[in-house]
Amino acid sequence: MTRILIVNPQAPEPDLIAEAAAVIRAGGLVAFPTETVYGLGANALDPEAVASIFVAKERPTEDPLIVHLASVDDLPRVVRQIPETARQLAQAFWPGPLTIIFPRHDDLPRGVTAGLDTVAVRVPSHPVAIALLQASGVPIAAPSANRFGFTSPTAARHVFTDLEGRIDMILDGGSPTIGVESTVLDISVLPARILRPGGVSREALQGVLGKVDVFDGTAAEVEKKPLPSPGMMSRHYAPRATLILFQGADTQAVIQRMRQEAELYLQQGERVGVLVAEEDQIAFTGSGAAVKSIGSAGDALQIARNLYAGLRGLDESGMDVILARDFGVEGLGLAILDRLQRAASRLVQVESSS
Repeated sequence: MTRILIVNPQAPEPDLIAEAAAVIRAGGLVAFPTETVYGLGANALDPEAVASIFVAKERPTEDPLIVHLASVDDLPRVVRQIPETARQLAQAFWPGPLTIIFPRHDDLPRGVTAGLDTVAVRVPSHPVAIALLQASGVPIAAPSANRFGFTSPTAARHVFTDLEGRIDMILDGGSPTIGVESTVLDISVLPARILRPGGVSREALQGVLGKVDVFDGTAAEVEKKPLPSPGMMSRHYAPRATLILFQGADTQAVIQRMRQEAELYLQQGERVGVLVAEEDQIAFTGSGAAVKSIGSAGDALQIARNLYAGLRGLDESGMDVILARDFGVEGLGLAILDRLQRAASRLVQVESSS
């Protein structure tokens, strides 16, 4: 049976955190909020605890985990070398949604890294996550707290739906402030390369490092086993409904094409949901589709924060098909696009109507 403890997200109660920390130290599994999504945590130094993460999530063992630390001062516990570039990045972005790839410490169980000689590490900024790390006294390995391959959780109830009975405890600390996972950055190459876009934008990283590349999904890394980073599988973050992603520079043409496709699916007797910005809703009035707004098109943070909840909401409503559009590649738009592309069963490129 999975226990749920409701904690104050800004000032988590020490006695409740102590209960969760005791579970971690005993080799158990605790789901907890971070600023990105809910994570499923275990003692990163305990091989059996780490293995239980993979069992609970039904996660392939070739997909490495991210290790969370309470402070940059804890890095020597899990990495064997700290490049100067990493120190600069830590000063600029930690605590926060940036994961950095380091050489792995010999004492870190191989299960954490899927056998790789590198480890992905970050220091989260959410008060509940920090409190749990400090009280546990150990590094915590934590992927997203959901069944593998499906939509990530941004609420405790999402975790409970996916993992009830499979984990020991859930710390309910409300909704994350960002809503998509951390950026994973490989600094072993020049220029540094984003392996997974996330909560720290490419533009922000370039403000510290200069030129930063983005892994485009076509290189040989996607064929490697184990994968070099979490979040690189071609199919990930997916709802149970069929997701179709529409892309194009002409937003009006994209919305028009989505409306046409929605009508076609509805004529075939399919239950259709559309995941759109507030400004797009009027285009689907009277269409018969279930419309889910996830925020203003001009507010990428709002879109990111509501993305997974929107997908889960349409899934829970029994949709057969979900239609969604992209929101560009600037700032958080790149991370939003990455998640939608990996979740989609089909991509539709829409040409300009002019």
